[in-house]
Amino acid sequence: MSSREANAIADQRNLDLVLISPTAKPPVCKIMDYGKYRYETTKREKENRKNQKIVEVKEVWLSATIDVGDLNTKAKQANKFLSEGNRVRVSIRLKGRQQARPELALKVMTDFFELVKENAQMDKPPTTEGRVVAMLLIPIAKK
Repeated sequence: MSSREANAIADQRNLDLVLISPTAKPPVCKIMDYGKYRYETTKREKENRKNQKIVEVKEVWLSATIDVGDLNTKAKQANKFLSEGNRVRVSIRLKGRQQARPELALKVMTDFFELVKENAQMDKPPTTEGRVVAMLLIPIAKK
């Protein structure tokens, strides 16, 4: 139908004529209450944003010479982050003479992973990036 006829029908019903697909041949229009449509779409978008889970990357710093008790404390902290659904980056900064023996830091990393492996899987294995040895852990998906 012509645009004039469609406008006349929309005016009779106190509704709006909304252009849905302007590039189609012929253009597609719809008769609707545009204010109500905009309200519902903004409401739907707001609800979607509210239900969205934002995943953060938390960081746990260790030392190449960390003791068992401190390692357990850091593992407990990492388990808490993982249970909340966040990723955990575990880092060790090598200082001074420690840079000559990065394998000690790698051993600390594997020991740390053994403590948290029931809640995490390794996304990125321990790698040396300059003076920092880092690995990335992600939470295990619950069934």
